[in-house]
Amino acid sequence: MTRPPVINVSETRASQTSAEDVLIDLTDIELAYDVTGRAPFLALQDINLTLNTGDFVCAIGPSGCGKTSLLRVLAGYETPTYGSVSVDGRPHTKPDAEVGVVFQQPNLFPWMTIEKNVDFGPRMKGVDAHQRRQRVSRFLEMVSLIEAAKKLPHQLSGGMKQRAAIARALAADPKVILMDEPFGALDAFTRESMQMSLHNIWKKTNKTIFFITHDVEEALLLSTRVILMYANPGRIVENIKNPFSKKLAETSPTELRVSKDFIEMREYLVRRIKESGEY
Repeated sequence: MTRPPVINVSETRASQTSAEDVLIDLTDIELAYDVTGRAPFLALQDINLTLNTGDFVCAIGPSGCGKTSLLRVLAGYETPTYGSVSVDGRPHTKPDAEVGVVFQQPNLFPWMTIEKNVDFGPRMKGVDAHQRRQRVSRFLEMVSLIEAAKKLPHQLSGGMKQRAAIARALAADPKVILMDEPFGALDAFTRESMQMSLHNIWKKTNKTIFFITHDVEEALLLSTRVILMYANPGRIVENIKNPFSKKLAETSPTELRVSKDFIEMREYLVRRIKESGEY
């Protein structure tokens, strides 16, 4: 199978961006789960991955390939059986404020207004009240929720709740934001709107984002890099530079989706996923 020439596979770890640009480094990660009466289940093996400052990395692959397990290791929710994780040069072994997480379900505090939800992270980090107000206002404006600031989560649509969850993650000012299929439960129209909103937020903030999706088009629209994972055990089989994120600033998603290069790359990745035998 010929790889579409428009995309080049990322360089090996040794030749990637200089060490001072590396924000997250996963080295030789292995994750095994104990299974009663059976041998341990190997969820991840030989995971070597770096995320640089300002990267937007999308993870794709068939169900059960370890995408969420990898995110949980990145978040500090799971301790790898072997290997190491570092964030900004320091060992990362448990959840902390430097790594924000946005799930498929927004998980907002239902008893708090939207502005208080967004204020929660900075308040827990000890940010003073004046700075918190400025920060909350900035990110609510960035996600177009200023007018909803005093509302409770149940008064918002699904897309608005997810925008609030993103604002809450941003307001805590983490070094990296992890997103586990955050738009998976949204209708197609709202999903496309959210994709564009997130892309614009990423450009404005230069946050490092690790984003899980089952949608190949979504990965190609948003990411600077795409990693493709296979199962049994979960492993990275492709680490691909993606030029389409830059092109999204010059053309609409609709036009980009019908371009020859985009169609070729989408078809290539879909074929690679089907080759896994787990599709």
